Amino acid sequence: MEFVLYLLLGGLAGVLAGLFGIGGGIVIVPVLVLSFSAQGFDPCVLTHMAVGTSLASIVFTSINSILTHHRKGAVHWPVALWISVGIVFGVWLGSLTAAAIQGPMLQKIIGIFALLVAAQMAWDIQPKASLGIPSPPTLGIVGVVIGWASAIFGIGGGSLTVPYLVWRSFPIQQAVATASACGFPIALGGAMSFIGIGWSEAQLPPLSLGFVYLPALVGIALTSMYCARLGANLAHRLPPRLLKRLFAALLASVGLYFLI
Repeated sequence: MEFVLYLLLGGLAGVLAGLFGIGGGIVIVPVLVLSFSAQGFDPCVLTHMAVGTSLASIVFTSINSILTHHRKGAVHWPVALWISVGIVFGVWLGSLTAAAIQGPMLQKIIGIFALLVAAQMAWDIQPKASLGIPSPPTLGIVGVVIGWASAIFGIGGGSLTVPYLVWRSFPIQQAVATASACGFPIALGGAMSFIGIGWSEAQLPPLSLGFVYLPALVGIALTSMYCARLGANLAHRLPPRLLKRLFAALLASVGLYFLI
């Protein structure tokens, strides 16, 4: 039954990754925390395992999402590459930060972040386009911040990258597509960091690779890769306002659960 849950979770995360460019981690992490708790994983490591497994799964989610957006010519590759330069360092720093936070406190931090994302989606809060394309050094610094926060929350960074790019006068579809491209280095670097940091933890359950739980990774990856393509296609066809608000209600419930 847990594996069926992982398959369904991967499908949902894939659609969200392609549709909103958010990587799906904002859904994957809370569900994995609940699942790992029900399976009796040690409370000291289960939240870190949820974050690490989420990042590892986004590696697969992002591939099809990037390819679909690229075929539609929506990815601004020079911007994505410069942001990724900063992401490499930011993800490593964020992984160390997350490892230093106790599991219950990390859950509360993730809960607050879920509430903020829910509010942003429910009221469609986006900064007004007011600036042009930033310089490469600025993009690198932004990448450090996005990578650091993404590694802590176990996300692909889209909920941070998309608003920033919209603020810098990118069309929303191009912002989503470019954010999807930035999600790959976040996920790959974060997954490798969490594997290394958790490698010697004594409380890890069987079938774990550091802070990555392999059965969950396989289940999520199997369905997320296909569904990411579906979400990316929908992003170019549907006005997603209603879906955003329904998703915001789900995130608000998750955030309140983690906090209370």
